[in-house]
Amino acid sequence: MKTSDFYYDLPEELIAQDPLPDRSSSRLLHLDKKDGSIEHKVFTDIIQYLNPGDCLVINNTKVLPARLYGEKEDTHALIEILLLKRRTADVWEVLVRPGKKCRPGARIIFGDGLLKGEIIDIVEEGNRLIRFEFDGIFEEILDRLGEMPLPPYITHKLEDKNRYQTVYAKEAGSAAAPTAGLHFTNELLEKIKSKGVNIAHVTLHVGLGTFRPVKVEDVTQHHMHSEFYVVEKEQAELINNTKKNGGRVICVGTTSCRTLESAADENGILRDGSGWTDIFIYPGYKFKIMDALITNFHLPESTLIMLVSAFAGKEKVMRAYEEAVKERYRFFSFGDAMIII
Repeated sequence: MKTSDFYYDLPEELIAQDPLPDRSSSRLLHLDKKDGSIEHKVFTDIIQYLNPGDCLVINNTKVLPARLYGEKEDTHALIEILLLKRRTADVWEVLVRPGKKCRPGARIIFGDGLLKGEIIDIVEEGNRLIRFEFDGIFEEILDRLGEMPLPPYITHKLEDKNRYQTVYAKEAGSAAAPTAGLHFTNELLEKIKSKGVNIAHVTLHVGLGTFRPVKVEDVTQHHMHSEFYVVEKEQAELINNTKKNGGRVICVGTTSCRTLESAADENGILRDGSGWTDIFIYPGYKFKIMDALITNFHLPESTLIMLVSAFAGKEKVMRAYEEAVKERYRFFSFGDAMIII
């Protein structure tokens, strides 16, 4: 299976640069995974595809305002840091630009000294470990100084940080948003509950590896990034009971899907717990627990379009993407959505 099999041509103007004023007014493409038929809807129509007894699974991770700008203590050179992974209470793995100015021992000042850091090591892929020094609560300082780490294909400045968060974001730790969830409003979620649909939450902290291109032509040789997930006991029971009672498990986003498929056993029983997953789902994968998927439109040749193709079939998915381009859907993080059911 070749990476190039998952290429499609996308006009640059279809990459959504800004969120819509109303989250739930995005367009929705319905792809029938059995026959490949397509319907064009708006996102609020999602409720038509959900039945009483189904379970909608959301990822309640919260994006950290993980991009920090500071200056070197000695030379005052400007430094950009992107938080990737918390190693201890005050040590983080980070991306640094420019890297050549940030060798071990370099000290960086942020926000006129509200936050200070020292580079203590260089690790895998040239990432740095930085030890922060601060008074107070790190998350509150980060909220004051940090910017949202928008994907590289978004060039517009985000005016409202909350628009790169889901309305149910709770557990801080992501470097990128679980974007399929951005379409939901509290009002829409209440309507879904009123229909008798259960809503379960899991947590998967999305890493920047989600944007990493597949650089090998043989898909099976790609090295997948790892991300931390949590499945709570009562949420696992809710999802397992849904399956037992004949309901469908509908994942909101590829992150919810990867969490469930990582934590389920071979019999399709979801286990509670936490850990790191580097699951790579591509065509040929047998899904253990997910019955339907709500997702955005993904980059050509990405691991995410491969996951979607594994679920609905590559030919059907690529045809749906061609249709979405023809109908001028909005693509990627702030773009439109599709439901595969």
